[in-house]
Amino acid sequence: MTELPNDPATSRHRSGNYDLILALFCGLLLISNIGATKLIEFGPIITDGGAFLFPLTYILGDVLSEVYGFRKARRAILLGFGLSVLAALTFYLVQIAPPADGYENQSAFEAVLGFVPRIVLASLLGFLAGQLLNAYVLVKIKQRTKEGKLWARLIGSTLVGELADTVVFCTIAFYGVITGGDFLNYVITGYVYKVLVEVVFLPITYPVIALVKRHEPDYVTNGFVTPRA
Repeated sequence: MTELPNDPATSRHRSGNYDLILALFCGLLLISNIGATKLIEFGPIITDGGAFLFPLTYILGDVLSEVYGFRKARRAILLGFGLSVLAALTFYLVQIAPPADGYENQSAFEAVLGFVPRIVLASLLGFLAGQLLNAYVLVKIKQRTKEGKLWARLIGSTLVGELADTVVFCTIAFYGVITGGDFLNYVITGYVYKVLVEVVFLPITYPVIALVKRHEPDYVTNGFVTPRA
């Protein structure tokens, strides 16, 4: 589109999908953190509400690392970490603010979104350790495999990242609350489930990564910029 002489000044940058993926990554993270406040049980399986969407943050983390590299993946991870801190502090301030006359859900709000330092700390540290390791391992494997063996990068990074995330979160958040064999079941079930989700989603992750690469003007393959579709 041709710009008119009186158009206001705007920033000029090359188009791409990084901002969209970043927004989805942070949104899924915040939703999952809220869902994780509830423990759920399916027969012998014990997990938390974050299990529904949180594995998708690792899939998007893989896309960020594979296409944009460790530096931009780390930027997304740190932004998600900062927003999680902001969300926790906001919920805490809302919790301690005096309820208005007629508001009868204060106890319910505290039970669901109340500031629980142990849960917040577990979520933040688990996410930070897991996602940074996931991105680091994927990029390191890619240095050896180049554009080939994408499955090895996706699964290898998930095995390491999800292990760190699950162990850190479960230990800090629920060790002592869930005891003995139930705690071990909780950790193993959560870890296996998250890894399996990534494996099941591989047929989708592959074309998503290929699509993002094709639509990134600056993506470089073997020394050549990948042409836009």
